Amino acid sequence: MDKPSDRSRAFARRSRSAPTTTESALWTLLRDRRLHGIKFRRQVPIGPYVADFTCHGLKLIIEADGGIHHLHEERDANRDAWLAEAGYTVLRFDNSVILRNPNLVFDAIREHIKQSRCHPSSDLLRRPPSPSRGEGI
Repeated sequence: MDKPSDRSRAFARRSRSAPTTTESALWTLLRDRRLHGIKFRRQVPIGPYVADFTCHGLKLIIEADGGIHHLHEERDANRDAWLAEAGYTVLRFDNSVILRNPNLVFDAIREHIKQSRCHPSSDLLRRPPSPSRGEGI
């Protein structure tokens, strides 16, 4: 796999420091292991690209797509093909869906992860033991 360029790393840094409203909303759902303890990072350089949100353990990328993406569908398809060849799955969500119905997005991501049972990290989707019920002590 290609190493990220200095240019893509700089772009990722700038994007992390000035996220769009939609990226901030999506990050609120994914940050701090809020999705069953799964770690996501934001604005991650992968090869020649920068992914909006990435879980390296699951090889999963979440993209927030604004109107500009409708103009660059072929470019996005090539990007997704490259990322798939590198072993990643890309889930894309339209900005309007993220902003209007974030729970739908959260549930769709969770369901995708649940369906990818072949990966050992899918065990993270099980309910964590509750110390108050004496489990896991």
